[in-house]
Amino acid sequence: MTNSVLIKSKIKSFNKTITVSGDKSISIRWVLFSSLANGVSKANNLLMSEDVIAAIKVIKKLGINSNIKKNECLIFGRGIEGYRYKKNLIIDAKNSGTLGRLILGLLINTSHKIKLIGDKSLSKRDFSRVSAPLSKFGAQFKLNNDKNLPLTVMGSKKLKPIKFHELKGSAQCKSSVIFGGMRTKGTTIIKANKSRNHTELLCKHLNLPIIVKSKKNYDEIKIKKVKIIKPLNYNIPCDISSSAFFMVLTVLSNKSALTINNVNVNPTRSGIITILKMMGISIILKNKRVYKGEKVADIKVRSSKSIKPINCPTSLNSSAIDEFLVIFLVAAKAKGNSYFRNLAELDQKESPRLKWAQTILTKMGVKTIVKKNSIKIYGNPNLIIRKKIIISDYLKDHRVFMTSVIAALSFGGTWKIHNKDSIRTSFPNFLKIVNILKK
Repeated sequence: MTNSVLIKSKIKSFNKTITVSGDKSISIRWVLFSSLANGVSKANNLLMSEDVIAAIKVIKKLGINSNIKKNECLIFGRGIEGYRYKKNLIIDAKNSGTLGRLILGLLINTSHKIKLIGDKSLSKRDFSRVSAPLSKFGAQFKLNNDKNLPLTVMGSKKLKPIKFHELKGSAQCKSSVIFGGMRTKGTTIIKANKSRNHTELLCKHLNLPIIVKSKKNYDEIKIKKVKIIKPLNYNIPCDISSSAFFMVLTVLSNKSALTINNVNVNPTRSGIITILKMMGISIILKNKRVYKGEKVADIKVRSSKSIKPINCPTSLNSSAIDEFLVIFLVAAKAKGNSYFRNLAELDQKESPRLKWAQTILTKMGVKTIVKKNSIKIYGNPNLIIRKKIIISDYLKDHRVFMTSVIAALSFGGTWKIHNKDSIRTSFPNFLKIVNILKK
């Protein structure tokens, strides 16, 4: 069976209602919190992607059992001190930066050496941004080239609380330190640049000893040692990052409309909605509600005949960081030039995404200028592609694959896009939904 897709024509007009897969960030965090709970936790609509399955396999190696039936999962927690650490333990985070970085915060109290490994892509990513603050608790780390996987961690039974200033707007780093603070006597204090707050919301929902004060440009978080976590039953909302691809496909298609049901629209994740509205796109949130602290809604989006260029505020970068690749496609069809700045965090993902954004747009015939982690996109409202385009060798970054598919369906041309199995990490049903919209 071929591991590529061939797309030869633009998508026709559609008016559909869909449901996408469960939120990946919440799914992984649910697995980790449930592994620490006293008793059985249950999740429905758990994302059954490789990243989440990797998380379930990691907690199994730590002595925590689970039971999976379709998209329902049970996890049999053994309590906050319930992990069983074996000698010479090796755990594999596969492709998941969220799993790899968060789990380290939960391993800093073991006196056994534990080796953390990942796939080729994850092994290129910077883990010193997590090991540096976690080492202040009293854990010891040995990293490849001082920053990469594989790494070895050896914890301490005499952890001390820390003060940590998180400057990059990384929810993974912040969450890892929160987990470390949960294992430590005293109060750990975190001053963190704004980023997604799923970990904090779960802590609040579980009544854990956490205090979060929201300031203008940062959050102050105080976390104390956790003694008990109650079981966590969760109907996981749909992922806005997965929804983003179909939102953009609708915007760029002719006379089309789409409703995506039950999407997590947490403000720390929904920057794409704000950005698209600034570009003149019609987006309406229906049936808005709050579920276990998370904001959820049905998203209604329509195609647009005229797209405004944008000088994107950097304040939106963190809340749209996973969606910029596909947002750039909208900018490619805008009437004017768009600017996106301070995007260094794009290169902390599965591939150097800013470089890949420029590569894809250039192949499409869109002029771009990339300087100092910023990109200028010269929009063309009449852009139509009539040539052959091949996308390959991108470290199996799922978002590069899915963005390429959306570009092919939106602008035409003949596209051969390799490594379609990359979507297994985050959105295994992506191509199935594409086919639903094509019918």
